Amino acid sequence: MSDAMLVAQGLSLSRGVRQLFVGFNLSVMPGSATILRGPNGVGKTSLLRVLAGLTVPDEGNIAIGGEVTTALSLMARQTVLYIGHANALKDELTTDENLSTQLALDGQSVRPEVRLDALRSVGLWDRRNVQGRRLSQGQKRRIGLARLWVNIGRQGKRVWLLDEPTNALDQAGASLFMDIIDAHLASGGAAVIATHLPLELSGASVDFNMAVPQ
Repeated sequence: MSDAMLVAQGLSLSRGVRQLFVGFNLSVMPGSATILRGPNGVGKTSLLRVLAGLTVPDEGNIAIGGEVTTALSLMARQTVLYIGHANALKDELTTDENLSTQLALDGQSVRPEVRLDALRSVGLWDRRNVQGRRLSQGQKRRIGLARLWVNIGRQGKRVWLLDEPTNALDQAGASLFMDIIDAHLASGGAAVIATHLPLELSGASVDFNMAVPQ
């Protein structure tokens, strides 16, 4: 039996008459990251949603921790942390409240001081009581970094599926993201990261164009 944290075999998905990807295979080991490279619109987001159990593929299967999963299975919900390209924040909630809401959706019950430590670590301490509508795009994206920070080394969310995580981040924010990913991998976690931007991260790199029918 493979020691891989996540294995995808023969995944295929279409949207109407358009075939997004065919026969896609992936194996992600503990402590490793896989980068999905390709332009916007090529199907990277759709693949991440399939891996997260949010979309049912036309063909193929996914195993997490050696157990074959189905869409929205308990195993997928307990093990996978999916953060999409949209910030998914509430305008009327403060930075701290938005983080608390997202962590609750992750199934993470953390003490308030842990949340505040996370916000401090990602440079949002001074914005902790500011409503979402008043945050810049980069600051909104840093709430996602705080969400990742809280999940480092915790039980459960060991496989991270991240869609364009460095969008809207400045150089300091992108560097912080890399530090968080490094810490996650060092703790034995794994990650699959979709991006159309250069991302200096050691690990496997998949040219997603190769999975798209020509």
